[in-house]
Amino acid sequence: MSEQHTPRSLIVTFYGAYGRAAPGPVPVAELVRLLAPVGVDAPSVRSSVSRLKRRGLLVPARTEAGAAGYALSPDARQLLEDGDRRIYGTTAGVRQGGWVLAVFSVPEAERHKRHVLRSRLAGLGFGTAAPGVWIAPAHLYEETRHTLDRLQLASYVDLFRGEHLGFAATAEAVARWWDLAALAKQHEAFLDRHEPVLRSWEARKDTPPPPEEAYRDYLLALDSWRQLPYADPGLPAELLPLGWPGARSAAVFAALDGLLREAGARFVSLPES
Repeated sequence: MSEQHTPRSLIVTFYGAYGRAAPGPVPVAELVRLLAPVGVDAPSVRSSVSRLKRRGLLVPARTEAGAAGYALSPDARQLLEDGDRRIYGTTAGVRQGGWVLAVFSVPEAERHKRHVLRSRLAGLGFGTAAPGVWIAPAHLYEETRHTLDRLQLASYVDLFRGEHLGFAATAEAVARWWDLAALAKQHEAFLDRHEPVLRSWEARKDTPPPPEEAYRDYLLALDSWRQLPYADPGLPAELLPLGWPGARSAAVFAALDGLLREAGARFVSLPES
C-alpha cells in the first residue's frame, strides 16, 4: 500500500463504492477480507474503524447472525451522497455558472474555529479571494450548506451567489484564487498511476475481468480519484490554462469505473446480514 492510500481512506472509499449498498451492517470479518487485496492488514482495519467510529462516521451494530459489524451514520451517508455528485459527475465547464462566496467572521474567543472553517472550505475546493472571503463555483452551494450545518459552523458564515465583474479578467483572478500549478500536478500524478492500469485493462477487453483483480484496481483508482474533485472544484474550462490535464484524468477515471466497478462488485458480494 502506498503512502497515498491510507487504511482509513480506503475504508471510506470501500463504503462509498460498495458498503453502503449492503443490506445491513458490514461484518468486521468482511471488512478485513475486503481490505486485504489493497494491502490493509487486519489490525489496521480494526484501528481505522475505531477512529472512524469516534468521528461519528461509522456506527457499531450487530448483524442478524450476531456478528459484530459497522454501518454508516446518517452524517456519513450525507457526505457520500454529496461526494457522488463530484466523484461521478461530469467534467468542468458544463455546470451552472457563477460563484458562491463564503464570508466568515469568528469572535476572538472562538478563534480556534477559524482554522476549522478555513480547512473545511479549502477541503470543499474553495479558493481564497481575500482574507475571510472564499470563493467556489456556484454548483458547490448545496454541499457547502450541508457541510457547515453538519459541523455547526453555519452561524459564522454568510453565503452569497454572484458573478465576477472585474477588474482583472476572470481567468487571471482564478489563477490568484487557486494554485492551478499544484492542481495540475495532482491530475498528472493520478494519470501517472492509473492511466497505465486502464491501458492494461483495455488490452484485455475480450476477457472478463477477474473479480478480485478488478476490485483491487478499481478501489485504488477511486481512492486516488475521489480527492481530486475536492482539490479541483470543477472550474470552468475556459478559465483554465491550455492543456489542462483535468479532463483527461476525469476520462481515465470514468473509463476505469465503467470497466471495473461491476466486476469488482462480484468479489464483494456481501452476505445477507
